Amino acid sequence: MRRSSASVATVFFCVLCSVFCVLSAQAGSWPQFRGTLNLSGVSTERLDAPLRVLWTYAAGESVESSAAIAGDVAYVGSMSGELHAIGLRDGKARWKYRAVSADRGIGESSPAVAGGLVYIGDLAGVLHAVNAATGKAAWTFKTGGEIKSSPVVAGGTVLIGSYDGHLYGLDAKSGAQRWKLMTENYVHATPTVVNGVAYFGGCDEIFHGVRITDGREVFRMPAGAYTAASAVINAGVAYFGTFDNDVVAIELASRRVKWRYKDDARQFPFYSSAAFFNGTIVIGGRDKLVHGIDAATGRSRWTMATRARVESSPLISGTTAWIGSNDGRLYAVNVTTGRKLWEWEAGGPVSASPAAANGVLVIGTQDGQVFGLGR
Repeated sequence: MRRSSASVATVFFCVLCSVFCVLSAQAGSWPQFRGTLNLSGVSTERLDAPLRVLWTYAAGESVESSAAIAGDVAYVGSMSGELHAIGLRDGKARWKYRAVSADRGIGESSPAVAGGLVYIGDLAGVLHAVNAATGKAAWTFKTGGEIKSSPVVAGGTVLIGSYDGHLYGLDAKSGAQRWKLMTENYVHATPTVVNGVAYFGGCDEIFHGVRITDGREVFRMPAGAYTAASAVINAGVAYFGTFDNDVVAIELASRRVKWRYKDDARQFPFYSSAAFFNGTIVIGGRDKLVHGIDAATGRSRWTMATRARVESSPLISGTTAWIGSNDGRLYAVNVTTGRKLWEWEAGGPVSASPAAANGVLVIGTQDGQVFGLGR
């Protein structure tokens, strides 16, 4: 039977919506590090500079973890060893979950929220699953090294990297180990999930692709350098920064390097994870710059200077990139031109990455503060 033109149009519209939801965090939600499974860093939220401080929350110690947002609650870890659930509207504590002893906290691992649970790793090497409503422990899983990678939940499996050199696939409900993949060095980056495969660059200088269903490695090629940054994948190309002071683009189908971007005048590593928007790669550098790179050619489109290292990863809303700097400021930058639109003094260094949902941008600082900013 032939479909009517209206039916075909409806199907096409649904496909487009599905693709858009994968590539952009949906309004009202920022459920994991970088917002989406492909780590796009792109939100459907409309955030226009300038923003004002709606609330301030004291987390006790340094916040290097980036927030996840679900159900009008922001979840963020701190070096005090606590996972904090903070009301998105009022900035008040909903609950606190004590992850580890006081001498080992939660570092850069950022929460992921799925199926009523919040997942986060700590520097003692433990992945925690916590009831999102009550803050009570659901289960824990111990790895053999500290966790700085952020958890990702896909297909009923929670993925987590560890400094013991493994990427783990665990049952998201029970925490039972389904598989683990051994690499040759620390797994710092957060995996990017596309078409059932988790991709990540390793401290072993290899870019890996692992099938989520069984943990089989289906992609492997030299990255050319040690990397701690997570990759953003768009249209079959992975983009990430390295400690060889460059940003690399890898074509997954052909398994070849499409280009390498390097500023010969300023040789510094890229620790920030990239965002992709409208043909531009936006990424922070330890050279104190935010870089806009042409995704097709690898040529510089623009740079914007800050006053210190940029280890924060950008969030893109509309045509604006929001990104922190260790100079203690949050910046708003036009993605097309690189023009600085606004800067705000947060106090302590901002190495965490912004998260946004329901009109509120959430960012933490190394002096232990979490801020909600909006209009």
